[in-house]
Amino acid sequence: MNDNNENKKIGAKGYLMPAIVVAVSFLTIYTVVVAIPDMTMIKTQPSEYAMEYIQRDEKGQIIRDKQGLPVPNEAGLGRQVYVREGCFYCHSQFVRPQDRDFGSKVQAGDYVNETPNVLGTSRTGPDLSNEGGKLPDAWHIGHLKDPRAYTPGSIMPSFSYLNDEDLKHLVAYLQSLGRKRFEDPANRGIYEAYYPEADTAFWKASENHKPNVDSATAANAGAGIFRQNCAVCHGTNGLGNGPNALAMNKKPANFSRPFYKAYSDKTWYYKVAEGVPGTRMPRWKLKLKPEQMWYLVAYLKTLPQDNVEIIAPYQSIDDLQWESQSALDAPLAETQRRIGQQKEEGSYKPNPGGPTGSELSGGSAGGH
Repeated sequence: MNDNNENKKIGAKGYLMPAIVVAVSFLTIYTVVVAIPDMTMIKTQPSEYAMEYIQRDEKGQIIRDKQGLPVPNEAGLGRQVYVREGCFYCHSQFVRPQDRDFGSKVQAGDYVNETPNVLGTSRTGPDLSNEGGKLPDAWHIGHLKDPRAYTPGSIMPSFSYLNDEDLKHLVAYLQSLGRKRFEDPANRGIYEAYYPEADTAFWKASENHKPNVDSATAANAGAGIFRQNCAVCHGTNGLGNGPNALAMNKKPANFSRPFYKAYSDKTWYYKVAEGVPGTRMPRWKLKLKPEQMWYLVAYLKTLPQDNVEIIAPYQSIDDLQWESQSALDAPLAETQRRIGQQKEEGSYKPNPGGPTGSELSGGSAGGH
C-alpha cells in the first residue's frame, strides 16, 4: 500500500518538470518572436513615403462605416483584392540591399499603416515595392488579364476572371506602391530612366550603340524581336491586328498607314523607347537594350507605308492557325522582297520616302 502511494508521488513530480520546461519555452518564444518586435514597432513612426489606404474627410478625420471601421479608399480596396488573390505568395514588397533595378531602398516606416503586411518572402515574380507610376493603367490591366502577352515566358496566372471593379481597384493599389518615392525629386537619380528630362545619358548611349538600320541583317534581327514582343498587339506583319488588339479600346498602331513614311530613325526609336502614354504600349527602354530597339527600328522601316492603308482581320492565337495567318500577304511580300533587293544593289533609299500604290504592282522606285 505504501509502495503505491510513493509511486503516485513520484509520478506527479515526474510530470511537473516537463510542464515547467514547456511553459518556459513557450514564454521565451513568445517574448522573442511577438512581444519584443511589437514593442519595437510601437516606436516606429510613418515615413514620408508611407501610404494610407483609408478615406479621410476634408478635416483630415478618418471616415468610418456603421460598425466603426475605417472605410478603405480605392487603393485600399485594391489591397484587399491583392491579399485575397494571394499575390504576395509570388511578389515581395521590400527592396533588399543586393537588389538592382528595383528602385530606392524601403524602410520600416513605409509600412506603418499596412495591416496585415504583404511583404512576401518569395521572388517568383518581380519585387513591387516601387511599381507605382512606371507603366500606364491600361498596361497593368492587360498584363493582369494575359501576362504572357506582355511578358513572354511569364508563369503568372491570368486574372481575367476578376470583374472590372476589382481590376480597377487592384491597379490603383499597384500604382500606389512606392509612388511617393517615385515622385520625390530627391530620388530622380535612382529613377532616371523614368524621367524623359533626365535621359541625356540614355540617348548618348543609344547613339553609341546604333547599328546600320538600313541593313538587311539589322532588319532580320528586328523581325525576331518584333514577333516576340510586339506581334501580340501589332500583328505579325505590323497591321495592328494582333490577338490582343481585339480587346483593346485604344487599338495598336497599323504601320501600313502612309504617315509613317515621314518618320526618321530617331522618331521610330523614340516611339519604341518611350511608349505611348494612355495606351498599353510600354516604355521598351526599360526592358530592351539600345541595340535591340535599333534592330526594331530597322525592321519597322521595312514595313510598307503606302497610299492605301492595309486592313486585315484580327489574328488568332490558335496554334493551328498561327503559321498560316503569319505569312505575308502578296503585296507585303513583294514590297519586302523589292526592298531587300534594293539594299543588296545599294539603291535603297531610307526615310523619308516609301513605295506608292502603283509600285506594289511592279513599278520601280525608292523603298522605305
